[in-house]
Amino acid sequence: MSRPLLTLVALGLAAIAATARAAAPPATEPRMPIAGPLRIHPANPRYFADATGRAILLVGSHTWPTLVDMGPSDPPPKFDFDAYLGFLERHGHNFVRLWTWELTTWDTRGNAAPWRKKSVHHAAPHPWPRTGRGKALDGKPKFDLARHNPEYFQRLRTRVKAAGQRGIYVSVMLFEGWGLQFSPKAWESHPFHPANNVNGINGDTNGDGKGLEVHELANPKVTAIQEACVRKAIDTVNDLDNVLYEISNENHPASTAWQYHMIRFIKQVEKAKPKQHPVGMTFQYKGGSNKTLFDSPADWVSPNPTGGYRDNPPDTRGRKVVIADTDHLWGIGGSAQWLWKSVCRGLNPIFMDPYDGVVLAKRFDRKWDPIRKGLGTARRLAERMDLTAMTPHPRLASTKYCLANPAKEYLVYLPEGGTATVSLVAAKGALEAQWLNPSTGTWHKPAPVQGGARRTFTAPFKGHAVLYLVRAKQ
Repeated sequence: MSRPLLTLVALGLAAIAATARAAAPPATEPRMPIAGPLRIHPANPRYFADATGRAILLVGSHTWPTLVDMGPSDPPPKFDFDAYLGFLERHGHNFVRLWTWELTTWDTRGNAAPWRKKSVHHAAPHPWPRTGRGKALDGKPKFDLARHNPEYFQRLRTRVKAAGQRGIYVSVMLFEGWGLQFSPKAWESHPFHPANNVNGINGDTNGDGKGLEVHELANPKVTAIQEACVRKAIDTVNDLDNVLYEISNENHPASTAWQYHMIRFIKQVEKAKPKQHPVGMTFQYKGGSNKTLFDSPADWVSPNPTGGYRDNPPDTRGRKVVIADTDHLWGIGGSAQWLWKSVCRGLNPIFMDPYDGVVLAKRFDRKWDPIRKGLGTARRLAERMDLTAMTPHPRLASTKYCLANPAKEYLVYLPEGGTATVSLVAAKGALEAQWLNPSTGTWHKPAPVQGGARRTFTAPFKGHAVLYLVRAKQ
């Protein structure tokens, strides 16, 4: 090949590369800073808004020892939270759940985890100090439920603050209900077992050896201790902007009245505080109803699979901010297709990540990378859009997955890739079109398209695809 021809080819390739770079968001675009506590967006209640009025798409991942250390050794290994924040930041996430754990142990046989050589995990620290008098059932000093453990609450504040400095919002989980139901011999390792505290507290009011009544308003003394713990958590983090509260992870359906009470209690306490933060209620397991969540006084909810949240997520029309969590839909599961469907239906998707494999599943399993990376891509794209004006419009796209402000902006998802027809009747003039390959994170920028009619688009690559259309700048 002659030198002039080589030069022309090189120039052509350079032009193509420049076009691809122009269509793609910068690899290290700046993180939007936390700006005031979140509130339900007054114009689009599918999302939260910050103090500037921006609509915020919450996306992120979480793993079990984010607040309480867990592992097969006693004491459990220290979780490197700073490293985990770096992991979230590299993937572009802006949300994490801080997990609490009420029990002193977690027997993972309750999770059907045969790969575990040792099933019993230890957990620490807890909200109450272990100061004696006498020994608890595990041979360690008993809990004093009248006092609060400085290590626990200082860790809570430090971690919420560190997340905020990286632009990450935090759900502060206050109680945990799954373990008490399903971890073998769970009640024996609960602080409210009468043999485990110095205060004479027995949360097992019906004497069945399960203690589920600690989450049922059954014992006023237990409720008072819990309220004091919640108040301490509020006092610890109220001045921080990146806070959300979550009453309890996967508690049993009979906990409804107790959870409603705690939601109202938080709101009452925070009324007298400088800042107010959103309060959430998440899926009740086993047998809970999504209706219970949507009927609650909570600001945000995480539903169960009923209603299509796994395969065909519904548009809830802003009845609550929905943080769709794979933890409540699969346990450990989900897919990149699920997250893009959720985004196009006005939901905020988050992922239960096995991460380092210390608690459950395999260490840094790369099969979850498409979800991890996709969440960050969705956040970056949401920050380019006028998210406040974007609502689900399934009828505008042949795939039925379309988030749009019909006169100006469209986000269309093609779960199978290929071709999609989009109604651009409401859009006048030219629109810029961009294709996102969710599998690679690369962008492709075809020629502009005219609005005012139905248009057909074909993805320039194989596999699922995202089409972004926005009115061209005049």
